[in-house]
Amino acid sequence: MIRGVHHLAISTPDLERFVDHYQRWFGFERAGKEGGWQPGNARIDTMVGLTDSSARYEMIRLGNLHIEVFEYASNDPQVVHPRMCDRGITHICLYCDDVFAEYERLTALGMEFNCAPGGSAATRATYGKDCDGNVVELLQIVDPDCGFGFEKLAVTEAAA
Repeated sequence: MIRGVHHLAISTPDLERFVDHYQRWFGFERAGKEGGWQPGNARIDTMVGLTDSSARYEMIRLGNLHIEVFEYASNDPQVVHPRMCDRGITHICLYCDDVFAEYERLTALGMEFNCAPGGSAATRATYGKDCDGNVVELLQIVDPDCGFGFEKLAVTEAAA
């Protein structure tokens, strides 16, 4: 039985810089020790669909979200930044108690946003970019009856 999402993965050109930014900017913490592999690991090459791959990685976490951060040293990694309308995964969303305060705090730390937070009757949100240019949404749900509220997750987990 599938029980939920454990993590997402992001590839970066600089593992230490990325982890540092996510710790300082968003409050993530390290979850375990750094790992990695060298070229010639047939099992990992098969799993990731690459040949002679090598990488370092670290798992970080914030609440119930884990991010596995990879820094590949092989296979000519390319920078890819899909637009919001492109197919595939386009952004990570972080829930905030006060999206306006987080917007001000992160702007002061150097995060660039497309605009100030705004929204509908149910939500307030804005989109910005992390240290590698990945899109990060900041979301605050202001309607307590919203069907996808952050607190709904805690209630569902407690009932299980």
